[in-house]
Amino acid sequence: MYIYNVTVNVEDSVHTEWLNWIKLHIPQVLATGRFTDAKLTKVLVKEETGVTYSVQYRAKSREDLDNYYKLDADRLRQEGMAKFADKILAFRTELEIIDEYSVTFN
Repeated sequence: MYIYNVTVNVEDSVHTEWLNWIKLHIPQVLATGRFTDAKLTKVLVKEETGVTYSVQYRAKSREDLDNYYKLDADRLRQEGMAKFADKILAFRTELEIIDEYSVTFN
């Protein structure tokens, strides 16, 4: 399993608009069939330049992630870049899940 993580710093001037947009964008990314689920999280470190979020998409295989890059990523990124261009700063990382643990409370 892989996590495709997109971290985005959003300027305060477009914060509400971007948050509404990303909540529509995430289902579009999931609709590609390359990911099984996604999480939208807010980074709790206070930034002077705005608010930072992390979107984590889970892929079953390296092939699914590679196909997303080849077939979907450019098209899906264009709308956000056209809409928010210089008001957001995004960087992407890939993580490979080695093991997962959970706690069960009785």
